[in-house]
Amino acid sequence: MTRRIVTNMSLSLDGRYARPDDPTDMSWVLPYAVTDVARDHLTNLWQPATTALLGRVNAEGFLGFWPTVIGADGADPRDEAFAQWLLATDKVVLSSTLGAAPWERTTVVDEPAAEVAAVLRAEGDGDILVLSSASVIKALLAADQVDRLALMVFPVFLGGGPRLFDDGLPAAGWSLAGQAAGDHGTLSLVYDRVR
Repeated sequence: MTRRIVTNMSLSLDGRYARPDDPTDMSWVLPYAVTDVARDHLTNLWQPATTALLGRVNAEGFLGFWPTVIGADGADPRDEAFAQWLLATDKVVLSSTLGAAPWERTTVVDEPAAEVAAVLRAEGDGDILVLSSASVIKALLAADQVDRLALMVFPVFLGGGPRLFDDGLPAAGWSLAGQAAGDHGTLSLVYDRVR
């Protein structure tokens, strides 16, 4: 059986995944990322996954932050479980600048996302989870290689910045596989590709 490619991204209500002036500033996400609906959303995505597929920038951010959550005072058990999974799972990082992986269980690949995804899809088992790496998700959407599209929508307008869904994507049908609404108007939306 072919493995699923599952992507996850946080979006503002006006469809942006980053601020226009500082794409690395994720402070707009933080008030919402700690809600029950956001934590449960992420848990439901990583539990069936055996591989994390990340772009370099996101890998550096995730792997710099998440290990610090393990054993931290007051850490939510769902956050700790995700952090432990991230450290223990196989990670593939797409990068043309990293020579070697600075993290355990990590392979660095300098190949197009769609080609790497096709290889990963054909080997092993469990989902391949793409965590908030916009460049990787955009490339996989353009190649029609996303099987499950998971979105957290937060009730803010960023007023500009990059969009996840660029013009020119292949026409595609999606079915709603899961939805939840939470504190402060956060929405968890999960869609499966209809093929």
